[in-house]
Amino acid sequence: MYTTKAILILDNDGERLIAEYFDKDLFPDTRIQKSFESKLFKKTCKDQDSEIVLLDDLTIIYKSNVDLFFYIIGDAQENELILANLLSTLYEAISIILQKNVEKACLLNNLSQILLLIDEMIDDGIVLDMDLESILSKLG
Repeated sequence: MYTTKAILILDNDGERLIAEYFDKDLFPDTRIQKSFESKLFKKTCKDQDSEIVLLDDLTIIYKSNVDLFFYIIGDAQENELILANLLSTLYEAISIILQKNVEKACLLNNLSQILLLIDEMIDDGIVLDMDLESILSKLG
């Protein structure tokens, strides 16, 4: 049931824009979170053709676009297709909210909408909704 350990959106320098950590045992404080983000960004920033990586016994599905990196983090045994579908829905919804202008400045200008979107999709690591139209209607 708890499929998601974290959702991250980093800029092209690896700096945190949005970070929702759901597993407080695995990521108990900001120092450990930042360290993980740094290691993750170093592993994924050069290989933008990939979509999946294993790191620290976690399955990570990611996507890069212009100056943003989107990450969905799950347990090593988690189904990659579920995580990939979650990332796809998240990205599509963000793209619609930002009117297809998915870049750092627009994301920051619409930060409250993006955070609300994440809350509608996932609660405490449990996926609530992955239907794009359903999610967007709740934000509307």
